[in-house]
Amino acid sequence: MTLRARTIDLVAPSGYPALEPVERAIVRLQEQGHTLENADSAWRRYQRFGGTDSERASDINRLADPSRPLPEIVLAVRGGYGASRILHGLDYDGLQRRLRNKPVVMVGHSDFTAIQLALFARAGIKTFGGPMLTADFGAEELSAFTMDHFWDAITKPSFTVKSDVPQAQTADATGMLWGGNLAMIASLIGTPYMPPVEGGILFLEDVNEHPFRVERMIYQLHLSGILARQQALVLGQFTSAKLSEYDNGYTFETMVEQVRSLVGIPVVTGLQFGHVPDLLTLPFGATAHLVATPGGFRMKLSDYPHLA
Repeated sequence: MTLRARTIDLVAPSGYPALEPVERAIVRLQEQGHTLENADSAWRRYQRFGGTDSERASDINRLADPSRPLPEIVLAVRGGYGASRILHGLDYDGLQRRLRNKPVVMVGHSDFTAIQLALFARAGIKTFGGPMLTADFGAEELSAFTMDHFWDAITKPSFTVKSDVPQAQTADATGMLWGGNLAMIASLIGTPYMPPVEGGILFLEDVNEHPFRVERMIYQLHLSGILARQQALVLGQFTSAKLSEYDNGYTFETMVEQVRSLVGIPVVTGLQFGHVPDLLTLPFGATAHLVATPGGFRMKLSDYPHLA
């Protein structure tokens, strides 16, 4: 794929990264001709964070400054933990004025989900779940799947995600696509930063979470009434969880069947999104048409910011 050079603004709202992946990612992006702004954020360290709370909030708030040209891409350095600490300090009014309905691609996943939820809830800003600087652009072995899908998704007005993973339930639903990291979504229930989505298609992923903890957080979404207001639940990848003898047959698949019996909406599995090398890019806030059959599923996505 031939890439057009882009202006990429780096933001570090969560943890600090290892230095080697940062160096790899920056070199790769610069060799492709991209211009990197706010690159110093990738080197900051304060305790376990990528800077103080004020510095990390400023990474996002600088996008609200009308004296600065808007970048084409806003790329999260990494996830981890820390985004929740800065949500109250974001300039939602200023960010809305500058970013809402503008062709700016803001992308990340994991802990970055908190930023995405808050920006949509408070400012109506659509973002992307997708690759980040260190884990993806700075991976030792670059995933052609991840890179090709990212650049393809952010430069088209629509695209379709397909999977041949067999489905236990059928679905045919159209609604707003939203979601991301399950732990971050559960942590914001009952706060001003949880968007009140009606009739949506909710996608979830997580890492290092045992099936019982995944189930407990999904129960939280169910008991709070959030799942009843959605048209479908789409499960991505839940990686790095370890079962023990005590589980006694309680596997991830068993947990999914329990969720299906509970939530009252179709549960689709096998979405290639999460803490995995081969990662889809998904527009948070897009219009999605999801069709699931026993042979797999497809989801057409449209109405999201994209680059020329």
